Amino acid sequence: MAKQQSGFTLIELVLVIVILGILAATALPRFSDLSTQARVAALNGMAGGLRSTAAIAHAAQLANTALTSAGPVNMDGVSITLFQGYPQVANPNGITSALIDTSGFDTTTAGTFRLNGSATCQVQYAANPTTGGFPVITVTSSGC
Repeated sequence: MAKQQSGFTLIELVLVIVILGILAATALPRFSDLSTQARVAALNGMAGGLRSTAAIAHAAQLANTALTSAGPVNMDGVSITLFQGYPQVANPNGITSALIDTSGFDTTTAGTFRLNGSATCQVQYAANPTTGGFPVITVTSSGC
C-alpha cells in the first residue's frame, strides 16, 4: 500500500504569497506616514537655498569692487540691497527678492519662511551680529 503524502501544492503556496503581498502593499502606506519627513526635507531645502543665495550675492558684491557692503547688487535683474555684504532681511529687495522660488512657504514676515499650513515649521534668516559674518540661518522643525 502506497503512503499518501499531504501538504500544500506549489500553486497554493504561490497564491498565498501573492495575496500577502497585495495586503502588505495596500496596508503599508497607512502605517508609514512620511509627511513629517517631507516637511523637514522642504525646510532643509529652503535653508540650503538661503545659504546659496546669500553666498552668491556676497560673491557678486566682492567681484564688483565698486560696491560697498551695503550694495545693492543685481541678481537676475532684481536689485538686492545688502547688509554687511549679504542680502538684507527686510523686504522689499532683501533675501526674499533674491530667491527665485518660495512656493510652499509663507513669506509675509521678513526673514521668516514658514511652511504653508504650519505654525511651527520655519526657516529664519537673520544678519550675523559679527560684522561681515555669514547670515544666521535657523531651521525650526519641531512639531512639523
